[in-house]
Amino acid sequence: MQRRELMAAAGLLAASPWTQALPDSAAKPKRKVLRTAFNSAEVGFDPPQVSDRTSVAVNAHIFESPLTYDLLARPVQLRPQTAAGLPEVSADFKRFVFTIRPGIFFADDPVFQGRRRELVAQDYVYTVKRFYDPRLKTEHLYQFENAKILGLSELRQHAIERKTAFDYDREVTGLRALDRYRFEVRLAEPDPRFVYLFANAGYTGAVAREVVEAYAEDLLAHPVGTGPFRLKHWRRSSQIVLERNPGFREEIFAPGEVPPDAQSQAIAQALKGRRLPLLDEVQISIIVETQPRWLAFNGGELDLLEMPTEVAPLALPGGQLAPNLRKRGVQAFTSYGADIGFSFFNMEDPVVGGLSPERVALRRAIVLGYDNEAEIRIVYKGQAVPAQTMLPQMAYGHDPALRSEAGHHDMARARALLDLYGYDQRDAEGYRLQPDGSRLTLRRAGTAGSSRQRMIDELWKKQMDALGLRIEFESATFGELIKKALAKQLMIWGYIWSVGDPDGDFILGMGYGPNAGQSNDAQFRLPAYDALYARQRLLANSPERWALLQQLNRLLLSYMPYQPHNHPLRVDLCQAGVRGFIRHPFTRDGWRFVDSLN
Repeated sequence: MQRRELMAAAGLLAASPWTQALPDSAAKPKRKVLRTAFNSAEVGFDPPQVSDRTSVAVNAHIFESPLTYDLLARPVQLRPQTAAGLPEVSADFKRFVFTIRPGIFFADDPVFQGRRRELVAQDYVYTVKRFYDPRLKTEHLYQFENAKILGLSELRQHAIERKTAFDYDREVTGLRALDRYRFEVRLAEPDPRFVYLFANAGYTGAVAREVVEAYAEDLLAHPVGTGPFRLKHWRRSSQIVLERNPGFREEIFAPGEVPPDAQSQAIAQALKGRRLPLLDEVQISIIVETQPRWLAFNGGELDLLEMPTEVAPLALPGGQLAPNLRKRGVQAFTSYGADIGFSFFNMEDPVVGGLSPERVALRRAIVLGYDNEAEIRIVYKGQAVPAQTMLPQMAYGHDPALRSEAGHHDMARARALLDLYGYDQRDAEGYRLQPDGSRLTLRRAGTAGSSRQRMIDELWKKQMDALGLRIEFESATFGELIKKALAKQLMIWGYIWSVGDPDGDFILGMGYGPNAGQSNDAQFRLPAYDALYARQRLLANSPERWALLQQLNRLLLSYMPYQPHNHPLRVDLCQAGVRGFIRHPFTRDGWRFVDSLN
């Protein structure tokens, strides 16, 4: 991934906070606090039950998976986290053995009754089994079911059929602790990329069984992990405060392969040999609206902020940091990660869903009629690039040369497509009717209380009117919209996915029929697609697998259950005293490495 520091001139680097001497270790210690903000409210802090960006980011600092990614290495590299090393992997990619380091402990909690609770292999066995518990509402189960862990789906089905509690104590062939610190996973089929699940705290961030059982229905408010921070205070939809976990193990930063860019080199130099985390506290504010969020940073009330795209003309005029911010020592870092902004069409909806030629034509006409470049220009102020497909730029399978209807606005062709497939009749207001003469109304959902969403809605209204399609809008909180999407209650909704590993499988899995009701928000089911998807999962990266990914990609573009919009450009703004921040494309625990001199 390319990262560039947005300074007016290269010479400014010499005066940046990165090159200043670190404080004398003998100086009086100062409490280090980082203040930041998110633009959407959290759902809670139990990884299997959440997928919103705010909750995921907080959880990543509390819970730890066995593996992680090197902070700086590009291309990205796996490295151990709570594991003693990378796992033992069989030649056929069907057996994986993880060894956990002794002496890692969960954060103190009353549940442990004053005893230090060590992390053991059985905790990861329990963590994975939770996804199979029918009582747990999760949209991530497919991540493990697709891998076909021997015995777990059958154990889940037994609980469903017998209407009994899921038996966590029953050992299965595919997942078991070998001893106190080693656990084994066995798969029915090869899965060369299975290890990525164990580098994602959202899937394999270890939890203690006694904590889950003690807090039960209130678990979302009581996260207890082994990570560098623990939850100190939570005021729902307003503020989340994390504090340093006093029982966190000794973790010394040791850089691996360091890219030659100035930001990476400076971070490696500043953090080398230092014990993590460096912060005492992280204060996260929930500020939905753009203007107050920007004013909070500009007024010095926030130390770190992902720049709202709407303020790009103020903060980055001409692509350079504004003189007033540069004078204050503000730092700006840009990156394209593994992100995709998109909309989905509910394929079970009677208006936009289905695989019949006229429904496919309707979806493709909507895509052709909506101008992604106008959205980038008007809403995102140029801080994105148009997406040609659903595959993000850093995902294996992304073809930078591919051009598609999604990236080519063509209103004339969109109108002709609708006319050709029977949408040529109009009502008294001039809006198109369905081929059978009935009313045609599109319904698009969006996040409540967001000025950006209002701008997007206005653009959709203008362009659908030009296409002759009536459109209405509904709004709710992000968490409520996720629930509605899983319940198949939304016709069209759009958001951004930040992919959690460097492979295209996750995005293409959004079209896999068995994933419907989980990551497959579109409820897309096509036997030919499912067969190709299942086949590519068995293959290591190779020309054969690459070709299959391209076929899957083109099927998504042909049937258009998803409408690709853009790949966002992330711009992170840091106050002068912030050091060590870098946006990793696949991890979410960046505060672990941040230092604050404020």
